[in-house]
Amino acid sequence: MEELPDDIASLKSLIKGLLEKVAQLEAENAELRERLGLNSTNSHKPPSSDGYGKKTTQPGLPKPGGRKNGGQAGHVGKTLSRTAHPDRIEIHLPERCCCCARVILANETCEIVGNRQVFDIPEPKLTVTEHRLGQVRCCGLVQTGAYPLGVEASVQYGAGVRALVTLLSVSHSLSLERVSALFNDLFGYAINEQTVLSILERGFDCAEPIIDHIKAQVQAAPVAHFDETGVRAAGQLHWVHTASTADYTYLFVHRKRGLDALAATESVLIDYRGIAVHDFWKPYFSFNDLSHALCGSHLLRELNALIENGSHWAEAMRQQLLTLHARGRPIVPIAQTDLRVRYQAILDQANAEEPPPQANPRGRPKNSKGRNLYNRFKDFKDDILRFACEPGVPFTNNQAERDLRGIKVKLKVSGSFRTLVGAQVYARLLSVIATCRKQNVSAFTQLRQMFLLHPEKLAWLG
Repeated sequence: MEELPDDIASLKSLIKGLLEKVAQLEAENAELRERLGLNSTNSHKPPSSDGYGKKTTQPGLPKPGGRKNGGQAGHVGKTLSRTAHPDRIEIHLPERCCCCARVILANETCEIVGNRQVFDIPEPKLTVTEHRLGQVRCCGLVQTGAYPLGVEASVQYGAGVRALVTLLSVSHSLSLERVSALFNDLFGYAINEQTVLSILERGFDCAEPIIDHIKAQVQAAPVAHFDETGVRAAGQLHWVHTASTADYTYLFVHRKRGLDALAATESVLIDYRGIAVHDFWKPYFSFNDLSHALCGSHLLRELNALIENGSHWAEAMRQQLLTLHARGRPIVPIAQTDLRVRYQAILDQANAEEPPPQANPRGRPKNSKGRNLYNRFKDFKDDILRFACEPGVPFTNNQAERDLRGIKVKLKVSGSFRTLVGAQVYARLLSVIATCRKQNVSAFTQLRQMFLLHPEKLAWLG
């Protein structure tokens, strides 16, 4: 107390300084508490960051209540069904007659009174085919045959082995060591890690015409999904970009996340003229020859964060989006007018609720998170409502996020890619496998044809 000033002016100055310090600390405390409250339902944090605690929050898109767990009424199951053409038939007769003890012979005439089918796989075995060149003499000339396409070494693995190794490494995210171990368990041959790498690199080259076809199909689609995720390759941060539809998946790796990558020759966006669905990453808006649709799930999560802090306009906007999502789309033009009137009314409510921009001596005025979100709803009204007003536009960008999920699984298993080439090989082969599954064809069969250098035989490549 002895150190306090005696005059009123100095006390007022001291109190003012303390109040400013309290305000600063309160703001920092509020920001830290807000960070602690972030999770996958109210921010862009992934679900894996939520921890192992039991979730009490609802999903971003509420599901109908009152349903029991398991398959619902009308659901078409995929249980094992009998086949009319079994590969092998075994007839089981009694060993002896129960009266005279005569031995029953296996080839005796009998009546079939019951049958059961067992689906199983034979013991795995590598089949070895030896290709021999023959010479013939005709018209005075000695003429020699040629090895089939793809038979290049004195001893090598065939297209089926290459297809299986690619599936195990790329789709099922096994490490090189585990691929080798599993191959040894199944076939008794310890395929070495360098051979696995060579197979994957060969697949990268074989897949080039396929990936060109996939890219062209996505580029011609009226609606496509775009997203990106970070990966570590060669000790540095890189980005895997996706452009996808319900039928095709296209992935490529680039050193950059923003405009340099989106405008690169590998990107689909350079010549894309349809509707691009994305999550408001600003570099996407650098492309003016296409239309944009913003992901509704991202908007709902940001609205949830405001609702948790008592925002009324965020609750109204959330209900509006969910109502539009639940109703039949696209909305007829007359209803669109009412929709935009309601939408504008919520924006007016938001403008009144959110604090005005705060003066910032070092730059432009600082907005609260709520006002930033309000500005997005105001400035990108058409892009946000495009899912409700135009046919074929989805509410979310989940398609792109699902197509990137395999990358995240691979990173959880391996941690990173040792080289940039390894990441590029993985992205291309995953594009082919994911597209095969979307086309509802066997990925193994299609990869085998690819390694046989017969891309024209791929069922969906035409």
